[in-house]
Amino acid sequence: MTKKVGILFGMEDTFPWAFIDKVNELGGGDIVAEPVTIDKLEQGADYGYAVIIDRISQDVPFYRAYLKNAALNGTYVINNPFWWSADEKFFNNALMSKLGIPLPKTVLLPSHERPTNTSETSFRNLKFPHDWEYIFNYVGFPAYMKPHDGGGWKSVYRVENPDDLWNKLGETEQLVMMVQEEIIFDDYYRVYCLGRKYVHIMPYEPRNAPHLRYATTHQTQGKKLEKLLKTIHDYTIKMNEALGYDFNTVEFAVRDGIPYAIDFCNPAPDADKNSVGEENFAWIIEHAAKLAIEKAKEYTPGKPNITWGTFVKDSIK
Repeated sequence: MTKKVGILFGMEDTFPWAFIDKVNELGGGDIVAEPVTIDKLEQGADYGYAVIIDRISQDVPFYRAYLKNAALNGTYVINNPFWWSADEKFFNNALMSKLGIPLPKTVLLPSHERPTNTSETSFRNLKFPHDWEYIFNYVGFPAYMKPHDGGGWKSVYRVENPDDLWNKLGETEQLVMMVQEEIIFDDYYRVYCLGRKYVHIMPYEPRNAPHLRYATTHQTQGKKLEKLLKTIHDYTIKMNEALGYDFNTVEFAVRDGIPYAIDFCNPAPDADKNSVGEENFAWIIEHAAKLAIEKAKEYTPGKPNITWGTFVKDSIK
């Protein structure tokens, strides 16, 4: 029986079509890839995909519902739509702190404006004012402020001092923000991780224009570089095993030889050839197709085939 691999398109065009072509090349006719097409969504109905790679449901709630329904019917969804719905950056930081992963010092801040349909009595458990002196001394300045559950560099601020933080916090309305220590880095890396086993480490310069961020190289050299890359590889596997992501990127800022995990919740990460470059693009296409084919071969219709990170699995033992 031919097994279908589907992809829910994101904003990019280069990755989806190259992924489809690679799966069809490697699948030998037994496994075929195509864009997911949805003309109806009936509760509990099985629409026949062994695997779906999700590139867009973070922006389209209808697609998230479609993926959860597909997972119920045995489709292996990359990434797990149930975990992705519950996930957020501050929790991930807290989890990594328990795993011994180096992190910037981070504190969560209440939203500047009260959420809709709340009143002052909704916040009786919050002490006003917050212990700002402790927070500022702990995190230090300059610092970065970002949404606790955001992505795509939306509403990210660099703050120079307390007054700058107050002013920029005033722009965030009902967003819940976290403020993080700035890591002045010697090296910076963005790391693809697929299937919690395939790892591709890319030198990355986040201060460059988007199309030039991968146009950089290692500052660390020799044995120190070898040790650093081994540590980054091992941290990446450990982090994604805990989170349960099959398609993710992790970013590390390296200070004094120590890789600090900066961003590791990117389950629809940039994979556009025009930004990542030919070499990185070839790697992600090859390994994404390989992973999808592996999961398609394991597919049994109607049998739940979704995976969870070790945090969730250990919690239910």
